Amino acid sequence: MVRYNPKSWLSLIFHTYSRHVLKLLLPALVTIGIYTTLIAFVFHFFEVEFKGTTAVHSLLGIVLGLFLVFRTNSAYDRWWEGRKHWGSLVNNTRNLASKLNAFLPQNHVETRFYFAQMIPNFVTALRDHLREGTEVGELDIVDPYTHESLSKYEHVPNMLTTIIYRRINILYKEGIITGHQFFLLDKEVKSFSDIMGACERIKNTPIPYSYSMYIKKFIFTYTITLPFGFVYEFHYITVPIVLFIFFILLSIELIAEEIEDPFGKDINDLPTDNLTVKIKKNVQELLLSELDKESPQPKKVIEDSSE
Repeated sequence: MVRYNPKSWLSLIFHTYSRHVLKLLLPALVTIGIYTTLIAFVFHFFEVEFKGTTAVHSLLGIVLGLFLVFRTNSAYDRWWEGRKHWGSLVNNTRNLASKLNAFLPQNHVETRFYFAQMIPNFVTALRDHLREGTEVGELDIVDPYTHESLSKYEHVPNMLTTIIYRRINILYKEGIITGHQFFLLDKEVKSFSDIMGACERIKNTPIPYSYSMYIKKFIFTYTITLPFGFVYEFHYITVPIVLFIFFILLSIELIAEEIEDPFGKDINDLPTDNLTVKIKKNVQELLLSELDKESPQPKKVIEDSSE
């Protein structure tokens, strides 16, 4: 996601993203440019007596504008909903780490390091799960048993919540935390699954096929008939006019396509990489900052497989 100053007009007008969009649309713009030029050439060379009108396209433009407004609004709603869920993930990881910090005795160094490792691992796994898929090798896992266990599963974030639950259950059985504290921790871990499910819903439920198909057909039909409304009056000036209108329509559709799946790595996607780093820093600070500086970090975090 790009950070920018919304009050800086010049930086926004001449931002490199405009060149990025132009590069993506260049093949379509060249095709429409050649098509419009051929129409203008035929009308001019053969002196075709066809008095076009822009009245029809003006009416159709209103309808097309309403379609595009609904398209961008629905795409932005998905983007904003994704941002709210990741904002909740930031808050809930902090809450879980704060409660664990308060509930765990200071001498439980190994357990603190365990949760300081596993909570950010869940966030990293969820981020990658919403993209191409989670690579277990990229997670910060010291214990070889846990690493091998996670490698067997397709849905890594789901298993990480299970592992976190299992560890909290061990703490309860050993009497380190009370039943009431277990209940408070359960609420935070449960929210991980809720957020994960909501993000998966956004990811796996695109705009309905028929709607996406017909709006593209509408833009295509509108554009290829547009030269006939301008060519008699504007001749070769029709080419830049049609290209400009086509660029605007296609740019809006391109932006909508990009932001309707907000979890990728595109320039307009959510800053999930930055949020992942922030969560890791916050969780480790909450759980580890009060430990004795001389306390050694466990070389291996062992998951009790018998539980």
